[in-house]
Amino acid sequence: MFIQIRTITVKEGYAEQVTERFSGDSPMDKMEGLLDRTIMVNRKKQEHEEVVVMVRWESIEAWKNWEKSDVHIQGHRENRGKPKPDYIISTTVNMYEVAAVKPGTATA
Repeated sequence: MFIQIRTITVKEGYAEQVTERFSGDSPMDKMEGLLDRTIMVNRKKQEHEEVVVMVRWESIEAWKNWEKSDVHIQGHRENRGKPKPDYIISTTVNMYEVAAVKPGTATA
């Protein structure tokens, strides 16, 4: 499994806008190998909020297929040169290969 985590720091009160953007329908949804997208909000910061977008792929190859897909590249071309919204403070992206998954042992 391969996971991409994008952390977006926004001004207080703007997390919902970012959440809506990343939780809506996307061409990514139709890509083979996509497991899911999880969008989380950390409102504990005093002067800003963090939105964390976790995208899980079956494999690094599935993620690479998305990265080099025509629809993904075209999306970046369409946004080239456009300024980011002024409420976005910063964005970081990290990639992880999953080394192990340990499920819980409780029964229903």
